[in-house]
Amino acid sequence: MKKNITGFLFILILFAGCTFDYGGKGSEEDALPEIVMVNVEYVRVRSAGPLARIQAERFERYEKQSMMKMQEVTFEQYSENGEKVNIYGTAGRASLNIESGDIFMDDNVNLEIKSEDIILETYQLEWQDESKNLYSGENDDVFIFRENGTKFTGTGLHANTRTRMWEFLANARGVYVHDEKDTE
Repeated sequence: MKKNITGFLFILILFAGCTFDYGGKGSEEDALPEIVMVNVEYVRVRSAGPLARIQAERFERYEKQSMMKMQEVTFEQYSENGEKVNIYGTAGRASLNIESGDIFMDDNVNLEIKSEDIILETYQLEWQDESKNLYSGENDDVFIFRENGTKFTGTGLHANTRTRMWEFLANARGVYVHDEKDTE
């Protein structure tokens, strides 16, 4: 019995002089989300009604970085009065900067923009809220369709939604169908 107590005391003294390094207190802790939820529906509302609705299989919120990260995302953006859906989209992953409103989506992005009668498909898209610019990856193929038969494809999309200027970096090709309503 005395031998077991002596061995136990030796181990206790050995561990008393040791410290365990569980990593730095800065960046690794910042990398952990404060909130993790599954099968989430997030609705952003203003006084006039809903602005946007996001559904995600996984939702992570990082307070220090002002960031929300989502997986298997479906989203809707409503018109200004909150009555009609203007943009409907899906993406495998998305991240939203809460402060700036910037959004990055990837893993097969699909957007339907009803006010522009456009369906857009690509691998990744980045929305910069302040400048109202939309970018795909420089080497990503982008497909744009309209109900009237217009269809374009190209590599590396840049769109400024304020000026309504859309351009490809390379390989632009397709068919544009002019409707009478396009001249309004």
